[in-house]
Amino acid sequence: MTFSLPSLYLFPLLALVSLCFPSRAEAMTETPFSPNSLEVRERIAPELERIMAEKGLSLGAPLFIRIFKESDELEIWVMKGNTFRLFKTYTICDYSGSLGPKEREGDKQSPEGFYHVGVSQLNPWSKFHLAFDLGYPNDYDRACGRTGKSLMVHGRCSSVGCFAMTDYRMEQIYTLADAALAHGQGSFAVHIFPFRMTEENMKRHTKSEWLAFWRNLQEGYDLFEQTSTPPQVTVNNNRYIFNPATIQLARHP
Repeated sequence: MTFSLPSLYLFPLLALVSLCFPSRAEAMTETPFSPNSLEVRERIAPELERIMAEKGLSLGAPLFIRIFKESDELEIWVMKGNTFRLFKTYTICDYSGSLGPKEREGDKQSPEGFYHVGVSQLNPWSKFHLAFDLGYPNDYDRACGRTGKSLMVHGRCSSVGCFAMTDYRMEQIYTLADAALAHGQGSFAVHIFPFRMTEENMKRHTKSEWLAFWRNLQEGYDLFEQTSTPPQVTVNNNRYIFNPATIQLARHP
């Protein structure tokens, strides 16, 4: 979908981008926008910049997201130097289904696994205020014959298979995502888990039909816990395969 603003918006838009997303060494990437997303950016970006500066982080730096269903948590991690640091944990307002992955269209289940979000997945025109598509089904899901589409993180606090946030929390999350992609991060990883993949939590679910699947997810969880950098993820023989990240992202102080 292509969105264009009337010419009277162009000058305010250029001024807004300059104000909210300061120029950096890397080339800027055009991200989609709507009048709603521009208003949100103008209102939210200064607040985010202030909060991030207090933590030694910068708006526009690469980010990484982790979601934990059982505890209703969405974590935002931001790159500083060579690793990612936890910026903020948001409470998920609503998600549908139970623990376990999404398997088919219409099961009203939210996904679990390893996903990526690029510029084309941003949706500033969403009827759920603001949204981005998680990229379900991924290669693993397709290999397992799983079906479905348009699984989102969005506002409006109402979900049928998506992860719904309050509008204000979604405004912050969307602005962070938009800024990272605008400043050259090709895509950001979103890792979705049923719960924090500790051995203690795994022992609570030894009788689950999803135990083997969750053990596979745990490998990726553990690698991030060890390195503070999202691992490279591939799929082979209906399994996720993980390797330490070797692609060097743009570094931020």
